[in-house]
Amino acid sequence: MTSPFFGEFLGTFVLILLGDGVVAGVLLEKSKAKDSGWIVITAAWAFAVILGVFTAKAFGSADAHLNPAVTVAFAVQSGEYSKIPIYLPAQFLGAFLGAVAVYLHYLPHWKETKDSGKILAVFSTDPAISNPPSNFFSEFLGTFLLIIGIHSIFSAQIADVTTPIGVGYVGVLVWVIGLSMGGTTGYAINPARDLGPRLAHYILPIPHKGNSGWKYAWLPILAPLAGGTFAGMFLKTIL
Repeated sequence: MTSPFFGEFLGTFVLILLGDGVVAGVLLEKSKAKDSGWIVITAAWAFAVILGVFTAKAFGSADAHLNPAVTVAFAVQSGEYSKIPIYLPAQFLGAFLGAVAVYLHYLPHWKETKDSGKILAVFSTDPAISNPPSNFFSEFLGTFLLIIGIHSIFSAQIADVTTPIGVGYVGVLVWVIGLSMGGTTGYAINPARDLGPRLAHYILPIPHKGNSGWKYAWLPILAPLAGGTFAGMFLKTIL
């Protein structure tokens, strides 16, 4: 079964399974990967993007956005909005079920982990220092750079970039955003990546979990969408 909806759904599922999965491995008690650190997390998220994109393409999504901010950005740039009602529900659903799969995969480890903050961090982002204007700018700027980077990688001026190589460069782009800019907010840069797993955290019967951080949850939704929209307008204006 292939379709744009199923491709976006399955690609985003893979993205979150591997991305949230590495955070679980690093943070949860009695994991063999515990305390392996930020380099491991950012590297695995980069590889998760690459594998998620290939999965999405293989199962029917030629665009393989995996991210509502990317979908909105290129809709604004092109003036074609018909993909939004197809892609966004698929992305949010894939992100939610990817987080459920992470929960099931690490099932014995939740009861061993008493720190509710670490449990929430497996599923969603939060700021290192709570400062909403600064946090918003971090997510806005990171998403803007993501869109500009994706456009640049696949632009006509980079004539020797084939699709597999280009997807690899997108993974490098996500990796460097995480390394260079992720220390402030955890670099959600993707509303589905944050909201879908946060909702899973809220619903699932996870031992020792605290609240799901809904006070902050609006920011990693709206800031990436704003960054994506601005990037789309920027590209439309100058190209």
